[in-house]
Amino acid sequence: MYGVVTRNAEEIEWPEFDIGFFEVKDVTGRAAEPLSEAVNMISCFGDNAGVSSDPDLVAIDADGTPATREQPYFDWSHVCPTHERYRDGLLEIVVDCADANDDVRLDDVGFPREGYCRCERCDRRFAESDYDDRESWRAAEITDFVARATDRIPGRTYLTLYPDPYPGHLYQRAGIDVDALAEHVDEFVVPLYDTEYATTYWLETIAKGFESLLDPLDASFSVELYAVDVDVDDLIGATEVAEAYGENVYFGYDASNAAAAVRRKSADERSGVTHRPES
Repeated sequence: MYGVVTRNAEEIEWPEFDIGFFEVKDVTGRAAEPLSEAVNMISCFGDNAGVSSDPDLVAIDADGTPATREQPYFDWSHVCPTHERYRDGLLEIVVDCADANDDVRLDDVGFPREGYCRCERCDRRFAESDYDDRESWRAAEITDFVARATDRIPGRTYLTLYPDPYPGHLYQRAGIDVDALAEHVDEFVVPLYDTEYATTYWLETIAKGFESLLDPLDASFSVELYAVDVDVDDLIGATEVAEAYGENVYFGYDASNAAAAVRRKSADERSGVTHRPES
């Protein structure tokens, strides 16, 4: 099954795609009304506008360094996942999305990196918790948020994972306990973005890593590819690799290019031509 991730409502119903993910809240803080015909998608703790307007929201490390896009390694600003007022607002957005369409996708879930967050609220919550180590406490916080969100989603819950399947990395980096989250999530989505896909061995390596991670949990996962200005033949090659491992393949942010790749691939398959990625 092929799908598209888009901010443009009209692209959701293009015939080349079996499913469409519509960004109701993205990392810039931009908001849109949920669509009934789309799986509405929420960037949970990525929010440039929110952090800019209310610095109290931002996650910080032990040195007080904020997790903002002005810092190295951060492409956007990160809200502290324990901020109750913000979390309550996210859950209200989840309800709005679920009212429009039973299925919802949660994006940008987790702490921003190792060492975050060390705000006074996080320090207090950890001290008051039953956990002896901070990593376990962080994971419990994230699992609790996802559980609260999925309780409000009557249909299928999708959750985006940072593309690092190496054992322990998601847990240590973001507080993502995949084993625990698999109890609440129907499908994990792994974005494997490149601007060219001229070679795909790395894509296969990461996708295989997630297969090894998630198969023992009987957890479904799909691969999301970047479609903006990517050569159509290279995008087809990446698609063939992605669909060998993921249940579905989704294309991000260029519906026209993605649709062209899907059409070309379907035509080639009917005529017996196969595009094979370079090894």
